[in-house]
Amino acid sequence: MSTVVRVHISTLSKQAKRASRLGHSSRRAASWSRFPFLPRSFPGGDLADRRARAHDTEIRERSEMRKLVRSSSLPTAALAGTPEMATAAVALALALRGWWEDVNGSPAWQDGAFFSLSAAYALVSAVALVQLIRIQLRVPEFGWTTQKVFHLMNFVVNGVRAVIFGFHALVFLFQTKVYTLVLLDLPGLLFFSTYTLLVLFWAEIYHQAKNLPTDKLRIIYMAVNGVIYVIQICIWIYLGTNDSPLLEPVSKIFISVVSFLALLGFLIYGGRLFFMLRRFPIESKGRRKKLYEVGTVTAICFTCFLIRCIVVAMSSFDPDLSLVVLDHPILDFFYYMLTEILPSALVLFILRKLPPKRVSAQYHPIR
Repeated sequence: MSTVVRVHISTLSKQAKRASRLGHSSRRAASWSRFPFLPRSFPGGDLADRRARAHDTEIRERSEMRKLVRSSSLPTAALAGTPEMATAAVALALALRGWWEDVNGSPAWQDGAFFSLSAAYALVSAVALVQLIRIQLRVPEFGWTTQKVFHLMNFVVNGVRAVIFGFHALVFLFQTKVYTLVLLDLPGLLFFSTYTLLVLFWAEIYHQAKNLPTDKLRIIYMAVNGVIYVIQICIWIYLGTNDSPLLEPVSKIFISVVSFLALLGFLIYGGRLFFMLRRFPIESKGRRKKLYEVGTVTAICFTCFLIRCIVVAMSSFDPDLSLVVLDHPILDFFYYMLTEILPSALVLFILRKLPPKRVSAQYHPIR
């Protein structure tokens, strides 16, 4: 048991003893007032008085434990047992809280978490670069197809993240906080642009299959991304010139809205393309493969943007969930692992197949 827990329990015990001594005479008088016909020296008087004191002490201890547990955010189920069980539950909660605070404040844990993120991002970036080179060597006659741009942006986004977390001690300690926000939020916007390329590609396939116009889809994609970047740049400029505590939550909510738009795009066009392939009358190996690719990539990207949307929105109201501070290494590790590293690695693995050497005019870049 940690020192903090022992001190806290010792304090409770001393308070209980002091209250017991102060209330001894009043409780004794109250207990004997119920039996006025018995003398004070009656043999059973001390026993009755001790029982009354024990009962009052137990009630007081339960009340103290309830207050302590409520202040410690412990589940009320811990109060159902004896005071000893409640004390053990409180001690466990305080020990866990102390351990969590020690981890967050430990330079070793901080370095371990952020250097691990840097290494993971560097690995994903290298995989994307190797895949881009393989595609270029396979079909050099094509220019910058959607598939090549997708892998290039994956290489850039993950490479930038690797450098940022490699120098985390400098990034999180800028005196001007807007610099930290720019370095952490800009790769997130690039991640959004990278994976909405898949939404654009699926939208083009769906519109072509339904004989719908496709000439405006790329314009819409570029317009939406342009508006998002302009708004975010304006927020950064305002934060740099006016250090308002209210604007940072607005920036986080904006990032959350952007993530919601991405998951909505995957849900709409990924879902439409999936069900269109599922209803396709001809059964073939290629159809099953495309059905698997579209379904799994849609599920992965929808989940990662949903997690990002929820966590960033919550962090705008709760400082304990902030992702732009150095002393939340475990939270940052799992957040970036679940929202960027694992999704990128899985999508690159699923879309690893190279295009054929001889292709027709109907060649679709992403395979």
